[in-house]
Amino acid sequence: MQDGGHHARSIKNRAPAAIQVTAEQLLRDAQERQESQFRAPKQLRGRKREEFEKRIRQTRSNIKEWLQYANWEASQGEYARSRSVFERALDVDPRSLKGRNVQHARNLFDRAVTLLPRVDQLWYKYVYLEELLQNVPGARQVFERWMQWEPDDKAWQAYIKMETRYGELDRASTIYERWIAVRPEPRNWVKWAKFEEDRTKLDKAREVFQTALEFFGDGEEEVEKAQAVFSAFAKMETRLKEYERARVIYKFALSRVPRTKSAALYAHHRPGKRRIQYEDELAQEGHNYDAWFDTRVGGGRIPRRGDEGATLEESRLPGQKRHWRRYIFLWLNYALFEEIETKVYTTAIRVVPHKQFTFAKLWLMFANFEVRQLDLPAARKILGAAIGMCPKEALFKGYIQLELDLREFDRVRTLYEKYIEFDPSNSSAWVKYAELESQLEDFSRTRAIFELGVTQQPLAMPEVLWKAYIDFEVEEGNREGARALYERLVAISGHWKVWIAYAEFEAAPIPVARELREEREEEEEEEETEMAPGDVERARRVFERGYADLRKQGLKDERAALLEVWKTFEEKNGTPEDVQQVQSKIPIVSARRVKANDGQEELVWDMVFPDDERESNPTSFQFLQMAHQWKKKQAEKAKTSQPEGALQSPGAPSAPSFTRASAATTQEQDTDMRDASSDVASSHGGD
Repeated sequence: MQDGGHHARSIKNRAPAAIQVTAEQLLRDAQERQESQFRAPKQLRGRKREEFEKRIRQTRSNIKEWLQYANWEASQGEYARSRSVFERALDVDPRSLKGRNVQHARNLFDRAVTLLPRVDQLWYKYVYLEELLQNVPGARQVFERWMQWEPDDKAWQAYIKMETRYGELDRASTIYERWIAVRPEPRNWVKWAKFEEDRTKLDKAREVFQTALEFFGDGEEEVEKAQAVFSAFAKMETRLKEYERARVIYKFALSRVPRTKSAALYAHHRPGKRRIQYEDELAQEGHNYDAWFDTRVGGGRIPRRGDEGATLEESRLPGQKRHWRRYIFLWLNYALFEEIETKVYTTAIRVVPHKQFTFAKLWLMFANFEVRQLDLPAARKILGAAIGMCPKEALFKGYIQLELDLREFDRVRTLYEKYIEFDPSNSSAWVKYAELESQLEDFSRTRAIFELGVTQQPLAMPEVLWKAYIDFEVEEGNREGARALYERLVAISGHWKVWIAYAEFEAAPIPVARELREEREEEEEEEETEMAPGDVERARRVFERGYADLRKQGLKDERAALLEVWKTFEEKNGTPEDVQQVQSKIPIVSARRVKANDGQEELVWDMVFPDDERESNPTSFQFLQMAHQWKKKQAEKAKTSQPEGALQSPGAPSAPSFTRASAATTQEQDTDMRDASSDVASSHGGD
């Protein structure tokens, strides 16, 4: 332009350029040509941070200051510091920061589910976002948009679970109805009915099942397809104790579908499957009471039918008790089921041949049943009839325990008298009877019962009764009475354990007499029981008597056992001389050879008691003692004289038991010792 004005140059060629530049290329070029971010020096950054910190302290609630601070840290490449500032800002005002991001996320999810409505993961995340923000109406709106696309079953279940979490059960039921309209599968009907049952809408649950059955129809193919619905319907009625309804449902379904195609129904319907199996087993063997038990417990019908059917078989049972045991347990099971029916017990008692054998458990359970019915006279009458008809130890114990629980001690005494009349040889019965009287503090009666019991002949396990009697006298502080009992017991049995117990009793302290204890307790009120000391000399004399008695009987093992206990006693209570005296009685174990029946020699070990040798072979016994003394000295001398390592090797043969009588060195004394040893061996049958 000649006039000097600034006018835009006109474009004459409006055709597109040969090389087109895309927006992506423009952005890439801008990124490449962008200058590097200015990074302030360290000191400057420190001053800048101080300024930001001062500003946010002054205006803490101003979120813009926080954002500027965080963005500046990010521009300096301090991303950790920037993140820390953002977190501090969130503590101050979380809504202002979240609001912008949440809205962006909501817009993004909205666009995503609009473009990709078949990607279920996007819908799940969208719903989770709204529920996380506690925007339940928004989450419900998202679900409604999703359900318009008729997604799979998991999406419907997620919608129902959300409504259930917030207590909107009616909305959840409506969603179930819409779900069934979209996918009327049997499992979906069952889930809907189970939901209604769980929220105690039983009429609604039945209505759902009935609607499902009407929907599927009653043809063979339709019923076969809806087996799960029939089974769930019957199970619900069973849980509600509506057994007749459940039975009708099962019968209807099984009548429409052949057995080959209704395996699932038969698996759930125990009367349909198991009863056929049980009835087949019972038809083959009527005495198979395991099958009767299974019919009663697992048959699915009223148990009374299986129990009453089993009672028809008792006439053909063998006459042995072991064949009746399972049968009687079936009766007991039947009686426990009925509980209020007395005729079950009476019928069971009537069929048992009590003259041959009886079942105490049956009688006791019948009596306990009457006790539960608060009819004590009937219970006593039952147990009295049982004892009169077929007395048995378990019946006596059960009847006695019943009266003890009722604190009827006079009746208990009468029962114990009948008990010991029935079986006077039962030691435990005598002991229990005496313990009862002792607990009732009738000590003269207790002592009389014990006296009567120990005089019974024969007596099973008499040691139990004698021990209880002696313990009673000891507890009463009656040492003379206990000593008299021990004297009677050793005169009867003479057992080495009785002698040991007798000696230990004499040495041990016992409580003082009961009268003295009661008087001193009233006066001093001492907690510890005063004890009367024992007599060691008496105990030692008892050991001597016991040793002499066992020696007289020729019991070597028992004498050795008594001596061991006696030695321990003397070590604890006696002097070294007393211990040495007992030690001198301990036997020496020797070996001798005996010819067997086949002519071969056998080595037999025997115990040689010094007392026996002293009386039978006094000379040989003296030489035997000398030989042992010499052997002991030689062993001690060998230990002191020989150095370590020069001792006899383990594999070398041991020295003989009897070699010399003393340390004499003359040839004549050596010969005498050998002769003495030969005499001792010959006296015991050795070579």
